[in-house]
Amino acid sequence: MAGSARTTPTLVDTVSSAITERIAGRQLMPGARLPSVRAFAESMGVSKSTVVEAYERLGAEGAIVARRGSGFYVAGKTRPLCLKEIGPQLDRAVDPLWITRQSMQSGPELLKPGSGWLPSSWMPEEAIRRALRHIARDADSNVICYDKPLGFPPLRSQIARRLADKGVEAEADQIVLTDSATQAVDLLCRFLLDPGDTVLVDDPCYFNYHALLRANRAKVVGVPFTPAGPDVAQLERLIVEHRPRFYLTNSALHNPTGATLAPVVAHRVLKLAEAHDMLIVEDDIFGDLEADPAPRLAGFDGLDRVISVGSFSKTLSASIRCGYIALRPDWVEGLIDLKLALSLGNGHLSATLMHRLITDGAYRRHLAEIREKLARAMGETARRLERCGLTIWTEPRGGLFLWARLPDGLDSADVARHALARDVVLAPGAAFSAETGGREFLRFNVAHCADPRTFSVLEDAMAAV
Repeated sequence: MAGSARTTPTLVDTVSSAITERIAGRQLMPGARLPSVRAFAESMGVSKSTVVEAYERLGAEGAIVARRGSGFYVAGKTRPLCLKEIGPQLDRAVDPLWITRQSMQSGPELLKPGSGWLPSSWMPEEAIRRALRHIARDADSNVICYDKPLGFPPLRSQIARRLADKGVEAEADQIVLTDSATQAVDLLCRFLLDPGDTVLVDDPCYFNYHALLRANRAKVVGVPFTPAGPDVAQLERLIVEHRPRFYLTNSALHNPTGATLAPVVAHRVLKLAEAHDMLIVEDDIFGDLEADPAPRLAGFDGLDRVISVGSFSKTLSASIRCGYIALRPDWVEGLIDLKLALSLGNGHLSATLMHRLITDGAYRRHLAEIREKLARAMGETARRLERCGLTIWTEPRGGLFLWARLPDGLDSADVARHALARDVVLAPGAAFSAETGGREFLRFNVAHCADPRTFSVLEDAMAAV
């Protein structure tokens, strides 16, 4: 159809976009000097005249200014950070932040196989209400004051015991409570990173890592991921090339693939971290959904180079904002200071409530029930997807997610766009990639795939693209 073809970017467009993205991502701040024409031409692999034309265009737009005899400089004042401008350039209808917004804002008529949490009907609402009533009746409960800097001590002790069950040895005083795993990762970014530092992530990985790391002015580099964990050879190459501050990963029930780290891969990853003085942040948010815990990097490492992060938002309640960080003892004080500077602490009521649910057995019973439900849903969803012509990338040991390849080279963003028009939110693979990979994949949350309409809409969307 006339007017629908996309124009191929020119070399001048490419150079202009490279500068614009650096300004938007605050790698180049107002007043910063741009690379010389010669240097930038060499780094971009273009002619000097191409760079001159790009700089002139940006000057005409007011983005940069020329100073006679000195060079080109970023103009104006610092603009508000826009994550959309510095993230993967996807259609707004299917980019990661839009998926999250739509899944949270829409009503029950919308099917959400692309969401990242359990259905509300699967959660132990009555047990939570019972625990709330108990806390309300307890005259000794603190319902007014700030919590202790580390967080509620009894809950930290319980978390230490639970970590030990997964092979991670940590004292209660090595555990810092937060309001979520997302806040925990954000705190660690602020604690460990300087603007412009490189962070390695799995490719694919949880899409919010991209937005969160970019918000902290980090350079995000993807490590190809396999059913056994990161591609170790590629990981080593990227460590040598980029000298990352840390590697952010899921070891168990990986998001989005559902894979679990193999012990031999874990050993090699830790040897690389030691050899290249690299830290690892291990997000274990789905770990409680494992029936038999797999090895943890933090367990092998003893919390020396590995920092463990977790929460209860995915397994119990998104309203009970309660997460934690387990880390080496000599970093605890510095992290507490940063936590207090940013939030004056974590939610004490949430921590008290979580402790009550753990100690009265409600959480244990809930997890046993959820694991059984997820195992049934995993098998049924895999069979339905295969009947639709999709290929399952790996068979998970548990958890929420299946990573499935579309047939015939179909683009998952196009499929998701068509499904959205029929009130079904899918999670296209490109949203999980730091680059532009994963376009032929979709992530499915098996707990949200019970409605047969999910698969009829999926088939219709595949036929329409």
